[in-house]
Amino acid sequence: MPRNFKPFELLVHLLRAACAILLLSSFALAQETSTEPGETEISDSEVFKAPVIVDGDTLFFLRGSSALPATERAERLQTVIVEVAEASENPTVDISFEETDLGIRILADGEIISLVTAADAELEQMELDVLSLLHGEAIEDAIISYRANRTEQALVSGAIEAAAWTFGFVVFSVAILWLYRRIRRRTLKFVKRYLRDVETATAKSVQAEAIAALVRYALNFVLLVIFFVGFYYYLSFVLLAFAETRYFAQLLLTYLTEPALLIFKGIIGYIPNLIMLGLITWVTMYIIKGMRVFFDAVEAGSFVIGDFEKHWVNPTFNIARVVVILIALVFAVPYIPGSDSAAFQGLTILVGAMLSLGANSVVSNMLAGLFVIYRRSTSIGDRIQIGDHIGDVVQIKLMETHLKSIKNELISIPNAQLMNSDVVNFSKKTDGSGLLLHTTVGIGYEEPPEKVEAMLIEAANRTNGIKIRPEPFVLWTALADYAINYQINGYTTRGSIIPKIKSDLHRNIVAVFNENNVQIMTPSYMADPPEPKIPAVEWDGHLAHETHADADKS
Repeated sequence: MPRNFKPFELLVHLLRAACAILLLSSFALAQETSTEPGETEISDSEVFKAPVIVDGDTLFFLRGSSALPATERAERLQTVIVEVAEASENPTVDISFEETDLGIRILADGEIISLVTAADAELEQMELDVLSLLHGEAIEDAIISYRANRTEQALVSGAIEAAAWTFGFVVFSVAILWLYRRIRRRTLKFVKRYLRDVETATAKSVQAEAIAALVRYALNFVLLVIFFVGFYYYLSFVLLAFAETRYFAQLLLTYLTEPALLIFKGIIGYIPNLIMLGLITWVTMYIIKGMRVFFDAVEAGSFVIGDFEKHWVNPTFNIARVVVILIALVFAVPYIPGSDSAAFQGLTILVGAMLSLGANSVVSNMLAGLFVIYRRSTSIGDRIQIGDHIGDVVQIKLMETHLKSIKNELISIPNAQLMNSDVVNFSKKTDGSGLLLHTTVGIGYEEPPEKVEAMLIEAANRTNGIKIRPEPFVLWTALADYAINYQINGYTTRGSIIPKIKSDLHRNIVAVFNENNVQIMTPSYMADPPEPKIPAVEWDGHLAHETHADADKS
């Protein structure tokens, strides 16, 4: 909202909106009550009975026929009563009755008003003379009231009443504007005072000004609704103060009051169901809190459940919580308003169909996540290899598993892929020796194998992270066309730094072979060069040794 927006402009906009809504509702009413020219179709209710209404008060009902529908007969009687009432200013009226062959005729000040027939008596299920007497009394009261409401005294009284309602509405509008101003001034202070922790927890991603704007919008919307309701009732009461507009006032009150009363009665009728829903909710929350206390105790070690691992606590608690909530929903559905309606049942069928058709991958990943959590093949902190990805497990979720790669990259692996792929775990211990680290080099046939094996073992011994006991050993993996493939193997218990250990092993192999003037012929070999492709290092028939610290070897 602009900063230069004035409260008076807000009031003007609210009045315009309210007037537009009232005009639309009046237009809709006119559309509903009007009939098209030439329309001759008559409903059964119009033929059966219709009310006689004068100044918004229903006097009685008349029965109709196919020749004279009830609505037309009632309108004629209303017109006659108004004409007789306007013909004189006498505060009293003389009502008389005449018996005829068709029924009892009612006269007012000598003018024929109505004819009460046997059909009318049959409709009301009473004697004809009794019904005619009641109709006469109602007509008399209507005429006297009509004349009394149009005297100068009644007009002055109506004007005073309308002025009082206008004064009350002005006070109401001033109160709304006062609240609007206070909302604009106080919202930001309130948010900064009471929601400071929210801003800190979200690292200021949710600023106080944004929260204040949302709160202001909600409060202004509530004020708008309250103002519209107040203006609606103000207009209705002002129209109700004058006899000429009383009928329209009663229509306006009916349009808003009846739906509100129906909603209120519906809420009152659903109070027992709401109490049951509240009880189910309270019991469910109490059970979930109890489970949380139990699983916290298991995680802290206060309770020991067989081979139950600590990293199973949170997923097990979440599964148990979902099961409890689903059971609670089963008990709560019959008490939800509208749960027995066809619309609610159709909506549940639609939601079920959507979940069954579109959630196959979701369900498969969820089930795979449960298997990953509980089968113990992978735990948080393990270094694993899945396909081409190597990293440490940092989080196992119900849908996916997060790895932190050796390059510090966060990799998200769907649990379905984790279930269907070969997983190499470098952190799980199978025996006391540790993991067997290995790499292969190709050396020409002209080099003594004992010399090559000694150099490879020396390189392994120089490498930090490779154990001295058990000793490293060499395997011949292939007799290739131009070289023998030697595989150096060494044990390590440091599975989390295997890339670093292997890199150091390769560096040491190259260094040892260069020191001993031996050419490594892999990865490819074309022909013997005139001179070996190695650095110039003298060979005296013995291996060159270096002193290395073995403090980190075990």
